[in-house]
Amino acid sequence: MIDFEQKPSYDVSDLVEIVRILRAPGGCPWDREQDHKSIRRDLLEEAYEVAEAIDEESPEHLKEELGDLLLQVVMHARMEEEEGRTDLNGVADGICKKLIYRHPHVFGDVTVTGTGEVLANWDELKKKEKHQETAADSVDAVARSLPGLWRAEKIQKKAAKVGFDWDSVDGAMAKLREETEELQTAIAEGSNVSEELGDLLFAAVNVARFVKADPETAMTAACDKFARRFRAVEEAARAQGKDLTSMTLAEMDALWDAVKQQEA
Repeated sequence: MIDFEQKPSYDVSDLVEIVRILRAPGGCPWDREQDHKSIRRDLLEEAYEVAEAIDEESPEHLKEELGDLLLQVVMHARMEEEEGRTDLNGVADGICKKLIYRHPHVFGDVTVTGTGEVLANWDELKKKEKHQETAADSVDAVARSLPGLWRAEKIQKKAAKVGFDWDSVDGAMAKLREETEELQTAIAEGSNVSEELGDLLFAAVNVARFVKADPETAMTAACDKFARRFRAVEEAARAQGKDLTSMTLAEMDALWDAVKQQEA
């Protein structure tokens, strides 16, 4: 039996100790086998589940998911501690120093007039901190692990800061049409389809940026809308005594159009 005091209430230090026990000899075999790469996806999934709880506006769900995400942070910090490189306090020390450094208007003598100057100062301090000397350095620094649409948006914003951008959404729309034509040509020729599709998606993100729409949020909404309408189509088919697999595309399209009209 592990020597551990069970309590009616726990804090972060208790979580750190529980994770230490789980990964120690005599702890949990599964937890002991994990490394940074094996639980990398878990970290991402927990972050998305936090985002979902925020969208739901559910305090209890958010509390639970934040706990799951915190566990991932503590697990990774514990792995680093086992290697003698750092620990959770080291992680906290790093982020505290970063926050102090990037908020000179709070912890220093810099004066700002509003959020715009705060963000501008943040970007400049980040560049110095990361030794980003050129605009290309800033673009290269955008994490490859980001979802594709978000990465495209961040890259475009970095380029736009030095003037590499259209004057209005009209230019972005023209580029979107151009990339659509190039994709059609690629499909007809049977070559470079994936590359041209990527260019089209990148161009679509540019349009989203100009109209101030989050491309990932827009895509999520489109997926939700499709799922909702698809369910309605299937239910309408069943009401007619039919199964989707036995229907023609034209018949399903007719039901789809009817569902759209009902939502309008």
